[in-house]
Amino acid sequence: MIPDADARLEEHLKANPDAAREWRTKQKLQNDHRLTRVGSFIRRTSIDELPQVWNVLNGTMSLVGPRPMMECQAELYPGKRYYRQRPGITGLWQISDRHTSDFAERAKFDDAYDREVSLMTDLRILVATIGVVFRCTGV
Repeated sequence: MIPDADARLEEHLKANPDAAREWRTKQKLQNDHRLTRVGSFIRRTSIDELPQVWNVLNGTMSLVGPRPMMECQAELYPGKRYYRQRPGITGLWQISDRHTSDFAERAKFDDAYDREVSLMTDLRILVATIGVVFRCTGV
């Protein structure tokens, strides 16, 4: 991220209604001008997820589970089902539709995972994650 990323995001969203709409529905921007070239590469290759391995080792996260959310996003998740699982580094949303879905669809993927949670589901998601990482489809 560039310096003053939050302030620049706020300015960009005020000046660009389409970007503001995209941010409200997806909680991310397809063309995020706050990212440097290196930052874009790190996001695309999912290298930015590696520090979360420490969280798995200390038990605050799981390898597979719903995507961790920021505190400001809690109101966007309907119901209490999300909180039944530990957040994961990867999950159904990350392997299915991560770069095109909106935040409501992300919540649906997390809900579907909660209903289908099993060792086989986790293994399938982990194998699919490897493909996503090597194809560099993460955004």
